[in-house]
Formats: sequence, C-alpha cells, structure tokens
Amino acid sequence: MARLGVFPGSFNPPTIAHLAIAEEVRRRYRLDRLDLVISQRTLAKEHVEHPLFHHRLEVLHQTVARYDWLRVEVTDRQLLADIAEGYDVVVMGADKWWQIHELRWYESVEHRNRALAQLPPVAVFPRHGFADPPGITLTLIDDGSHRSVSSTRARAGELELMTEAAREFARRTGAWIDRERYESWLGRTRNHRPSTGR
Repeated sequence: MARLGVFPGSFNPPTIAHLAIAEEVRRRYRLDRLDLVISQRTLAKEHVEHPLFHHRLEVLHQTVARYDWLRVEVTDRQLLADIAEGYDVVVMGADKWWQIHELRWYESVEHRNRALAQLPPVAVFPRHGFADPPGITLTLIDDGSHRSVSSTRARAGELELMTEAAREFARRTGAWIDRERYESWLGRTRNHRPSTGR
C-alpha cells in the first residue's frame, strides 16, 4: 500500500527550503508520494491577494513538475487535522506546530484536543526563533542552513530563496517583489485579447 505524506502551506512563494524539506521527509518516511496542499483560504492568511491565487498555484505546479513523487492539491479545508486526514504523515514548520495549539482556531479546548489527537505522525522542521517540539522534530540539514529560509524573506527581495519557477515568475511579472509592476502586468494581461480575425 502506498505511503502518502501531506505538506500543507500557502507556498507564497515556494522556496528552496520547501523542496529540501520535501526531499528529506520523503526519504525519512519512505513515502511514495508527498502532496503539497494549498488551501483556497489558508488559516490566518485568508486575505492574501498578491499574487492572485491561480498564479501562485501555477508556480507551485511548475515547481513540482520535475518530481514524479510530488503533487499539488487544492482544498477548501483549513484546519491541519482536517487537511491531514487519510495521510501517513503531515509536515509542518515549528512555527505552525505551536500555532495549531492556539485556542483561537477551535470551538473549545476539547475541540482542539480532538483535532490534535487525530493528526497522523507529525514531521516538524526547525524554524529560526521557534522552539523545537520535543521528540518529533525533523532536522533537515546538520548545519541548519535552511532554518532561516522563509517565504517572508523571499518576498522581501531575496530571490535566491525562491524555487526556480517562482524566481522566473517574480522577475517576469514583479510578483512578490514589486506589487506595482505586478499590478501593471496584470492589467496588460487582462486587457490583451487575441484577435478573432473578424
């Protein structure tokens, strides 16, 4: 029976750390497939409008195209416990691990405890500034070179942290790095209509 992992996230943009994490999780957990799952309304990030969702999704598909064991999935679910249902392992950063314990996402303490209890085995990767959960931390690289890689830093202009597909899209359109240029590119794209020959 195939072993399946799930890596939920906004991937805004996808980074070299996302790929390094995916590779390591696949190896350590002997996964046949790992799904990068992006929610149409990511918890705590519901108002992300730049770049547009379908552009972020397109870049993510381009990012995984060369890997036959990586797949992109879109979901309406928001809680990680719901997203991870049916998978053999769920992947998240140390920041997300602490976040999913916050009561604000749940109806009650009991609801939170039930949700956390139904999670499959959790692979937590280290994040700079967040304590590692004891016993379940997945250490990516011994020198810790990916701990400080983040989509936030990539959006701030560190294009080398983006995946190749994200980097190319950012340079071409301004996505993530230059909102004004991206909006201008969007306007040109929307206004362009191929000739019908009439």
